[in-house]
Amino acid sequence: MRRRFSRGGAGVITLTAALLATTALPAGAAGQTRPARPPEAAPKVTVKDGETQPVFSRADAVTQTVNIETTVDSDHDGVRDRVRMRIMRPKETDTAGLKVPTILEASPYWAGTHNVPMHPVDIDDPRARSLANGKRNLAEIFPGIYDNYFLPRGYAIANLDSIGTGGSTGCPTSGDRSEQAGAKAAVDWLNGRAKGWTPDGAPVKAGWSTGSVGMIGQSYNGTLPNMAAATGVRGLKAIVPIAGISSWYDYYRANGGVLAPGGFQGEDLDVLAKVVLTRENPEVCKKVIDDIEATQDRETGDYTRMWAQRDYVGQAERVRAAVMVVHGLNDWNVKVKNSVQWWNALKEAGVPRKLWLHQASHATPFRWRVEEWLRQIHHWFDRYLYDIRNGIEKEPRVDIERAPGRWETARDWPVPGTRTVPLSLNAGRSGPSGQPGTLDLRARRGAPQTFVDAGKTRTAEQLLANQDQADPNRLAYLTPELTRPVRVNGTPEIALRASLDGRSPYLTALLVDYGTDTRPTGPRTDTGVQVCYGQGVEGDTGCTTRQALLTETAPYKIITRGWLDARNRHSPARTEPIKPGASYDFRWDFEPTDYVVKPGHRLGVIVLSTDYDYTLRYPAGTKVALQPGTSRVLLPLARGGREALR
Repeated sequence: MRRRFSRGGAGVITLTAALLATTALPAGAAGQTRPARPPEAAPKVTVKDGETQPVFSRADAVTQTVNIETTVDSDHDGVRDRVRMRIMRPKETDTAGLKVPTILEASPYWAGTHNVPMHPVDIDDPRARSLANGKRNLAEIFPGIYDNYFLPRGYAIANLDSIGTGGSTGCPTSGDRSEQAGAKAAVDWLNGRAKGWTPDGAPVKAGWSTGSVGMIGQSYNGTLPNMAAATGVRGLKAIVPIAGISSWYDYYRANGGVLAPGGFQGEDLDVLAKVVLTRENPEVCKKVIDDIEATQDRETGDYTRMWAQRDYVGQAERVRAAVMVVHGLNDWNVKVKNSVQWWNALKEAGVPRKLWLHQASHATPFRWRVEEWLRQIHHWFDRYLYDIRNGIEKEPRVDIERAPGRWETARDWPVPGTRTVPLSLNAGRSGPSGQPGTLDLRARRGAPQTFVDAGKTRTAEQLLANQDQADPNRLAYLTPELTRPVRVNGTPEIALRASLDGRSPYLTALLVDYGTDTRPTGPRTDTGVQVCYGQGVEGDTGCTTRQALLTETAPYKIITRGWLDARNRHSPARTEPIKPGASYDFRWDFEPTDYVVKPGHRLGVIVLSTDYDYTLRYPAGTKVALQPGTSRVLLPLARGGREALR
């Protein structure tokens, strides 16, 4: 269902009346003066306590629709693509010459989505082609608060249909340069650099715009701000990407392997393009999407030129906007790597930045931390779109949700003092197989340990259970019970000396907290407590229901996981054959995390091949032999972590 305007949270502007001027007229017979007719009051932004105040009327807002010319022709019809933008702004921008900045949410989802068949993931199984379609829950993705909160504070709110969707022309291309150009064109029009037309074809300019633009959104809507900022477009001053993608390779691939977003096995670039293809005359995009399918390569998973066109990390040095990165530590759809590698690249480029890491999954933290979320994004946009010196850039750079509702701050992330600590994967001292093995600071050589891949029929969760027993389909390595807490924060890695013999090229590693505890799982639930955050109008109260994170008491928790296609042992861009039974050195990363393992718990590493919910599923039977002692896991541990593992 089309939603004309998003409702997302930021700041509000107040209208202060100018003092009425009086002028002296020539003296009359009585020697009196009379005041001149007062001019119309000029609207102003009212700032109090370092933030804009809500004085404009959401109910009286004016709206307009504009079609904006881009610099690309993605549907190859000989005409430059146009993107459609719907704008809501204070009426004073029409009646009294008020100029305001814009908070923009670009999306391919405003006109809805289609159900589209997924790719097969069970190799050599013809039944895989009848896999059920997946459809994303758009109500989860777009809670919507911006117009109620920010428009009264003097911001225009705009929704943009990305190319090939809704009222835009062109073809959806799942993150390439054409989609970047569409988002950039909106910023250019707001700065007078791009052409725009009303729906009936009349030229139109943004005379009401100050030229300062902010972007915000979640998921694909959080990716588009990254894409626009990576072009270096002038006028884009601040962005808040929530669960945004920084490299599409790291959304659909990992270290040479074909990988699914959590919950969407079989999805890929071409599937997503078809899902969001809602423009008129969609048939014109068939060849464009067929070309995406032909070049995305679901056989090797190599990093190619096509993926390089959808990788913004290397463009971080172009970014002019201040970036507030937000991500859920339990998000397995857009995985945490996408935000962390962006965060690191922005740091290297010297870009003003801020980071929120929360305990939910693929979500915006607005509804369970309402007041602080609104305060920070309000101050973020006020600071960079209105140049209000409110001190937001001097506050702690990082907010981390340690447990549901329990937040802490840090000046950087990973936290200062974090060091990489290698732990050796050693054979256990009892049992003929040396399983389960141990995680130790010192290496102990031992005979190779083997398992046979059964991931096509057993999930990772099934394979990590019964950790104190040998299992023919995985290897387990455990610390003793910890005597003090250990904080893993950053990007762990694993380095194995191993051989493979069979069809599956995958190696999967899981980092697991073994110990019964009540932990957040990612989903949320409504508390029944209503919170009002902005001006309401008919059909939109400006209120929401506060949420709480769901928890689960369980004997273990997968902290993070990582994947490798063994054929890409030297580079994700190059597939090399694996000689059956030959030993090789493999090294790959886990997804970044920030997690505290409590005293009394054990830290475990589980090694398997096929990961049922994420990788392609080859026929069972691949034999993996791992060399203990020379294999190790490298953990980024906060201060004191090494001592806790002695």
